[in-house]
Amino acid sequence: MLNRTTTIAAIATPPGRGGVGVIRLSGPKSYEIAEALTKQPLAGARYAAFRKFYDTAGEIMDEGLAICFPNPHSFTGEDVVELQGHGGPVIQNALLARLLELGAIAAKAGEFSMRAFENGKMDLVQAEAIADLIDATSQAAARSAVRSLQGAFSNKVNTVLEQLVHLRLHVEAAIDFPEEEIDFLADGKILNLLDGVATAVTQVQQSARQGQLLREGLQVVIAGKPNAGKSSLLNALAGIERAIVTDIAGTTRDVLHEKITLNGLPITLTDTAGLRETGDIVEKEGIRRAIKEIEQADLLLLVYDLSQGEDPLQLAQEYFAEHIEAKRLMLIGNKCDLTGAEAAIADLNGFRHIAVSAKQETGVQALIEAITAHAGFQPEEDTFIARTRHLDAMKRTQLYLAEAREQLVVYNAGELVAESLRLAQNALGEITGDFSADDLLGKIFGSFCIGK
Repeated sequence: MLNRTTTIAAIATPPGRGGVGVIRLSGPKSYEIAEALTKQPLAGARYAAFRKFYDTAGEIMDEGLAICFPNPHSFTGEDVVELQGHGGPVIQNALLARLLELGAIAAKAGEFSMRAFENGKMDLVQAEAIADLIDATSQAAARSAVRSLQGAFSNKVNTVLEQLVHLRLHVEAAIDFPEEEIDFLADGKILNLLDGVATAVTQVQQSARQGQLLREGLQVVIAGKPNAGKSSLLNALAGIERAIVTDIAGTTRDVLHEKITLNGLPITLTDTAGLRETGDIVEKEGIRRAIKEIEQADLLLLVYDLSQGEDPLQLAQEYFAEHIEAKRLMLIGNKCDLTGAEAAIADLNGFRHIAVSAKQETGVQALIEAITAHAGFQPEEDTFIARTRHLDAMKRTQLYLAEAREQLVVYNAGELVAESLRLAQNALGEITGDFSADDLLGKIFGSFCIGK
């Protein structure tokens, strides 16, 4: 947790050459250390002043701008100084080493953001949104991360928390005044409030699911027999000739990943080796890797050759029986141009079946629509970025609320209702950091960049 007596320093710009390189200082000795480096007082708050940076021997190492941000009106809530010098890695590392000589310590990954969180400058969702904004792979994801950074997600969660606290007050009152317990617990008011909170959690969860898809995307694996057209389909979806396509069976020997965006949804598309019995050692390894990818897929596209008259469900049963689920498997009949069949979407024993021609790119747009619909991706203008841990916290909140409802309706047990509501509040509070274990915070901020 936060050590308020230390001053941290880190390079805030990415590694490599650049016109400008930024080093950050944060902590009680930031001004003292910066003035020792520049041998001059800093300018007023938020004024950029030109300064020379000196080494131990008094020689000029570099020159640039020094800007100070006094507490509490800074990113971290502490005294912060930003030194903007030239962007070469040698000079940047030399300046950082000099700051460490003057009394700063090297910042850990995410330590600046963690100090901002612990000093109340932002909540946990907003802190995570900083990393998500940096890592955004699409404009939609970037906009959603900005909305989370500005507090859109936190506001929704805090509104539900207020409703939950209000509900807990009514239940606690019923416990404190037992002679009124029947009136409080049996008159329907608490049940209505409880159902209202549960509905609000579900609504936030639905929005968060869209944000999670924007952040993490969908893992889509293309699998099937050799020469079914898997690589051609990957190329058609990606819009480029990413995979080698030949008439020779077993051309794809390894796993090929391609990151694309379909209708705004980030997707990691994976082409795999054709599934068949083989004595080729290299191809066997490719098939082993293909099976591993199939096991981890969010969505599995089974590609088969329509011109061969094969039964796709029989192929699915033969090659990956353990993974036949309507929610994970989509049947893709390729080479419809060879059969004269029209590209179309149909239902086949509960599975989505799509006829396409990857070579002619016929039916590919329908497949794209089916993939995004399968994921339930319907981004709205107010979508905010979200993570798996947020959805997990809301799922546990719903479970505790369901327990509370059962205790209220079936057993009329006020004390048990109160305990379930307390657990629900704690679970929901984990999202913004109101109730977060130290190891969770360490894991979250440890995934940030150094200097952030």
